[in-house]
Amino acid sequence: MDAWIPWLLVAVALGVGEVLTLSLFLGPFAVGGGAAALTALAGGGFGPQVVVFAVVTALVFGLVRPVAKRHLRQPSSTKTGTAALVGRTAVVVRAIEGPELLGQVRLDGEIWTARLEGHEPVPVGATVTVAEIRGATAVVVD
Repeated sequence: MDAWIPWLLVAVALGVGEVLTLSLFLGPFAVGGGAAALTALAGGGFGPQVVVFAVVTALVFGLVRPVAKRHLRQPSSTKTGTAALVGRTAVVVRAIEGPELLGQVRLDGEIWTARLEGHEPVPVGATVTVAEIRGATAVVVD
């Protein structure tokens, strides 16, 4: 059997394992196995194959894994759902008044129940800013 086939099998098996686990641990070994297979194809003996495997694996661990882990830990900067509505402006469509300062606002084309964080009623047509979303109620400030 050709000397490169076992290395290729190692590379493929570890590559599949990395894809299935997303651990950022098996991938460097898969790359090292691929490099060792190329070394065997180029005519290198078993000793150089093992050295290439070890060196390439160590390099990939040292260079690629820290960068990949840093990117995985970064929080997403894209706000979605109700978090994306905080800070937006809304137009009052039913006056925010009464003892609980409740009304309705048009926010991103939808009508929301609104509760004012303040003391004075807000008339129809005024613009307010969404401070928070509590359930199905937009908490607004003027």
